[in-house]
Amino acid sequence: MGKNIGGQAVIEGVMMKAPKGWTVAVRDMKGDIHVKRERLHELPRSLRFPMLRGVVALFHALILGIKAIEFSASKAYNEDEKTMSPLLISLTIGSAFIIGIALFVFLPLYATKLLGFTFVSVSKNSFIFNLVDGVIRVVIFLIYVIAIGFWKEMRRIFEYHGAEHKIIHAYEAGEELSVDNMRRFSPHHPRCGTSFLLIVMITSILVFSFIPQAWPFIYKFLSRLILIPLIAGISYELLKLSARMKDNPVVNLLIMPGLLLQRLTTKEPDDRQMEVAITALKEVLKFEVEKVENAS
Repeated sequence: MGKNIGGQAVIEGVMMKAPKGWTVAVRDMKGDIHVKRERLHELPRSLRFPMLRGVVALFHALILGIKAIEFSASKAYNEDEKTMSPLLISLTIGSAFIIGIALFVFLPLYATKLLGFTFVSVSKNSFIFNLVDGVIRVVIFLIYVIAIGFWKEMRRIFEYHGAEHKIIHAYEAGEELSVDNMRRFSPHHPRCGTSFLLIVMITSILVFSFIPQAWPFIYKFLSRLILIPLIAGISYELLKLSARMKDNPVVNLLIMPGLLLQRLTTKEPDDRQMEVAITALKEVLKFEVEKVENAS
């Protein structure tokens, strides 16, 4: 059975994704665990090429994430589940995209432009300009993560995030899926989305350095938007490579910043949270068992 399992934390629960399906397990206020399971269709071969698959995976993760959060909110707060329409999902993703662009593209770029009026090297040297732009982007991201960490509900999600990582570690190590075994593993994981975001920011510095410094502000801004799919594709391949080479000391050094950043986005889970993560993983693994049974 393959090890290609990923996931994310949701409200009072964990979502898990395998090649053939995805599940989300959520504990309600009464203590009961609810599960949602959906089969996934295999992507066309034309969308599985390196670079392109990263962009596809990113948008697919956004759609599944919204569905998982919708289900988790309805069960955690004992509300009737309401299925979001494709239009509402599109509007939600679009709104999140616009906010992300404003915070992590427009604001750092404009701040760097203002700094260029004071520091000549920033306005004249393309590499320095993009380095400052990237540093400001990372600082904004860190402030954002630290700020939401003070929110009690978000801290609970960070604990479930840790539970998700622990159960994946146990599964990848071939251990029995139990709370006792999970306790031995780290709440940090090299394939985490937090690490992916940091790789995206570092990659963007290098890619944006090729944008001519003489271009007007609007051209620089629009070119950054156009290059987002390329940066996402490169970052996805780097993340996959780092996971495959996690025992390499050089790779370990390179992924260390991402693991350190996870100290902000993951917390040690309690036993009940780990039980939810176990349920989510066991349910998603059933898709792989069904695949083998259908093939035999």
